[in-house]
Amino acid sequence: EVQLVESGGGLVQAGGSLNLSCAASGFTIDDYVIAWFRRAPGKEREGVSCISRSFGTTNYANSVKGRFTIFSDNTKNTVYLQMNSLKPEDTAVYYCAAPSSRLGPICGASGWEGYIYPNWGQGTQVTVSS
Repeated sequence: EVQLVESGGGLVQAGGSLNLSCAASGFTIDDYVIAWFRRAPGKEREGVSCISRSFGTTNYANSVKGRFTIFSDNTKNTVYLQMNSLKPEDTAVYYCAAPSSRLGPICGASGWEGYIYPNWGQGTQVTVSS
């Protein structure tokens, strides 16, 4: 059974940092694109970042480029999202997602945000105070 479990959210002041984790089970992250999304109150879900270990690619939304870094640890089968220089507008519930096929989205190209991911975690709340 595919399972994704996020952790690491919390309350932080603007300019601070958080490191989110997405622990995967039921599949190997090496073989799949893993993506982070977020949903802020009253807003649509937004693709934040993705990673493909098999192709060695990452991608970021323009709103987080230069501040967020996605990386993974295959020994822990976990994907991380290091978030620095946080802003109040980063406040949202953050989710990680995975496709059901190795032939899923291409992380290194546009369109990964619009892919229909069937596997989602429960989310972790990030709140950035001004």
